[in-house]
Amino acid sequence: MDTQRTSFQRRQLLLGAAGAAALTSPLSVLAQGAEEIVIGGSIPLTGVFAFAGVGINAGMGDYVKMLNDAGGIKGRKVKYVPEDTGYKVDVSVAAFKKITSQNKVNLYYGDSTGFSKTINPELDRNGNILMAGASFATELNDPKKYPNQFLVGPDYTEMFGILLKHIAKEKPGAKVAFVYSDSEFGRDPIESCEAEAKKLGLSVPIKIMTPAGSVDVSTEVIKLRRAAPDYTIFHGYILAPIPEFITQGKQQGMTSKWMGTFWTMDSSTVMKMGEAADGFMGVMPYRYYYDTEKAPMLEKIRALRPEYQSTAYIQGFLAAMLFTESAKRCLDAGKPLTGPNLKAALNSIKDFDTGGLIGVPITISGNSIPVGRVYRADMKAQKMVAASDWIKL
Repeated sequence: MDTQRTSFQRRQLLLGAAGAAALTSPLSVLAQGAEEIVIGGSIPLTGVFAFAGVGINAGMGDYVKMLNDAGGIKGRKVKYVPEDTGYKVDVSVAAFKKITSQNKVNLYYGDSTGFSKTINPELDRNGNILMAGASFATELNDPKKYPNQFLVGPDYTEMFGILLKHIAKEKPGAKVAFVYSDSEFGRDPIESCEAEAKKLGLSVPIKIMTPAGSVDVSTEVIKLRRAAPDYTIFHGYILAPIPEFITQGKQQGMTSKWMGTFWTMDSSTVMKMGEAADGFMGVMPYRYYYDTEKAPMLEKIRALRPEYQSTAYIQGFLAAMLFTESAKRCLDAGKPLTGPNLKAALNSIKDFDTGGLIGVPITISGNSIPVGRVYRADMKAQKMVAASDWIKL
């Protein structure tokens, strides 16, 4: 752990020495050469997921600039090559083929579960690429089936596990309702987490599935009110129909606490729920941009971008950090940058300090980072505030 901390501090000194002015230099001024380490990216800069894609792209680009301005990795520059996918699997596959045909790619960021699953055989055939992405699908958290991929946080089942652990501690024996979308994303953690809830001494009196963006939920709210849960966890949505559920539930006298998972939990998304969201809680693997606890890397981000940056930005930034840390460990060991070597290097990460982006040192033993914290919406402050300690599974 001391070695990791020393390594992180050394990296901080290098990054700090580069200076704020250098951080704004365009990638085009970087030395171009055969020795570049290339990160490709299928990024949804347009389409339904653009709100996240724009943040992911900025986060990855910023970390790469910081790293290059501090000298790169063992004297080699890192090049980030993104393509817009519009969040469509076929476009994402075409972007992958284009980027990998024009560059020697060792690291790649994917935009969706669909793309991650579709491209997996190609990753296995290629043998030179380590991939992460926007997906937290439980299925991808399988090193045997997806040996060259990882998740930049806990999978959806682990996110539920963190929430359930928090609930069991806060109110032993609580009743927990699951409300989820009729989609692969929505259904992902439901079955296994019902069993997990029971193991923790919690009961699941009702599970409600709705269309992904449904607006009329009055019938479902009546069913939910009858079940009288102490907590209601929403999954498989970004925003709608969560505000409708909460508003109608409160109007009907429900006293449930309301919770969400990662893609609902960006500060700007929760604040859009308005008054209904006061006290809304959920799981977050990272610190928020405005968190005041000690986090040297957040301070660098805030100096670089004085305006609020989304949790998708933090996810992209951390993905680039873990990609390049894996590459650095491979080069330090004198090993070629192949998919298996990069993944083995990633899995050698133990008690690693992310500069406070995640509030505890992380260990990546499989395909995920099973850690998170429960945050709560404070509508007066217009911020998400910590409601638990960091929870490791």
